[in-house]
Amino acid sequence: MSAFGTERIFLNVERSLGGRRWLHALDPRSEALATQMSQAHGLPDIVSRVLAARGIAPDDAERFLAPTIRDLMPDPSNLTDMDVAAARIADAIARKERIAIFGDYDVDGAASAALLHRYLLRFGIEAPIRIPDRLTEGYGPNPAALTALADAGATLIVTVDCGTTSPEAIAAVAGRADVVVLDHHQTGAELPAALAVVNPNRQDDLSGLGHLCAAGVVFMTLVSVSRVLRARGVPNLPDLMDELDLVALATVCDVVPLLGLNRAFVIRGMAAMRAQRNVGLAALARAARLSGPISSHHLGFLLGPRINAGGRIGDPALGSRLLTVDDVNEADEIAGRLHLLNEERQTMERAMLDQAELEVLGEQGDGPGPSVLVTARENWHPGIVGLVAARLKERFNRPAIAIAFDAAGKGSGSARSIPGFNIGGLVREAVLAGILEKGGGHAMAAGLTIRRERLGDLRSFVEAAASDKVEALRDADGLRLDGAISARGLTLELAETLRRAGPYGSGHAQPVFAMPRHRVQNAQLFGAGGHVRLRLAAADGAAVSAVAFRAGGTPMAERLLAGSDRPLHLAGSITLDHFQGRAQAAFRIVDAAETVE
Repeated sequence: MSAFGTERIFLNVERSLGGRRWLHALDPRSEALATQMSQAHGLPDIVSRVLAARGIAPDDAERFLAPTIRDLMPDPSNLTDMDVAAARIADAIARKERIAIFGDYDVDGAASAALLHRYLLRFGIEAPIRIPDRLTEGYGPNPAALTALADAGATLIVTVDCGTTSPEAIAAVAGRADVVVLDHHQTGAELPAALAVVNPNRQDDLSGLGHLCAAGVVFMTLVSVSRVLRARGVPNLPDLMDELDLVALATVCDVVPLLGLNRAFVIRGMAAMRAQRNVGLAALARAARLSGPISSHHLGFLLGPRINAGGRIGDPALGSRLLTVDDVNEADEIAGRLHLLNEERQTMERAMLDQAELEVLGEQGDGPGPSVLVTARENWHPGIVGLVAARLKERFNRPAIAIAFDAAGKGSGSARSIPGFNIGGLVREAVLAGILEKGGGHAMAAGLTIRRERLGDLRSFVEAAASDKVEALRDADGLRLDGAISARGLTLELAETLRRAGPYGSGHAQPVFAMPRHRVQNAQLFGAGGHVRLRLAAADGAAVSAVAFRAGGTPMAERLLAGSDRPLHLAGSITLDHFQGRAQAAFRIVDAAETVE
């Protein structure tokens, strides 16, 4: 709702081809604030509108556009158990103890483990990294894995991006090795009996830092460790700013809000990444054929998926190994393997998604279908169900759970959510209700373990618990547009201007603009994912290149490919494309609507 109590419909689009209302992102009050911001700071009007639509006050504009870690970094001691954790790690460094790192198999886990490993290496401690196998071990520490680390001589085990929900594993090494947990996943009131559990989402933590990813928590822990070592007179401490490329990568790929400290991490981290200090990241960029200046889009859609591919269908340790190597040849070899695994993952994902979409459409029939989509198959790869859930969530605009069952009836699943609905909390409730064997996560994503015989119970449970909330969110959902542009106005200069207000992502949405009454030209499908490439022409003859990703099979794609003399309203974002060293502005379509004559 706007400050005046009503939503304003954009271009009179009550229902688009994507089934959404188009709404003004700015209400009259926000428009006034945008004008005030532009006048006070000399900002382009379009940047002021984007900031005002996202709740940035005029007095905060300059700090938002140029955030610094110095200004935004809180005292790490605000985190519960931080002082205990930092002192124990500092003691282990001073005594040259054998330290082992246990991480998760996704980007955040790999980056967190690499960040800690690289820090310890500066003190001559080569801490081994243990990443569990998704298929045979599941998520998080297990008793056998931690016992093996203690057997190998580790007196301190640090779990990163996991551990909060693993009391049995941590209890297995009690009296043999201290365990420090550095995590960010949501949890219940009971915590494992570790020496320290640093997790801004534990119920007794009052730091207000629950938006951090695990790598952000690890970074703050290392800041605290350095502070302890500095007070003890240890010289030549590592410059943690050099490692912010890892924090930026994890922050974007774990889809945590790009606001406040997270935003500063990403901006400063992308600057570090451009310097190519991390040999592994530079090799991965080459393997991905990354072109143009590094952006959050590159992190989330080119680099991140390749690191994840190892944990999904290959060697789960490949990602953390890549991020810790200093030999260029070794880095290129690992990056090449991850690139090939990612291609294999894409093929498998497309096949699984086709099956899942047919199942969802069959359940819907002529009605709206369930509020939370739950799909499951025995022949699915458990490492890819998270991607299937994400695609279902995007296409059907509702939370989704995808589960892969093995021959014995054990299911490994992943869940993804829409803004405003806490899927991690719902999964934890299902665990407490005895429906799930294990599960946890955060507001937008979660993992779970379930027996086949409880699948019907899960469907009933999530529908009963979530239907009212999800339907209310969907009813209120609309595509919010920041303004209107034409093909002639979509210039390189405009794209560069908008980039100033980035990076965009979770919590700081990519600006969306309408291109009213443009005609579709030369539309064609490309790629196995069903993308549509076309040109959009205005009445004055100006035209611009455009693309609609993953649109195949949707009403929008059918209309774009059918062609017509009748113009369309198009909605999407302005992008900078780099081809053969040349940058050009383009339009990425997210929705379309018929015009009313």
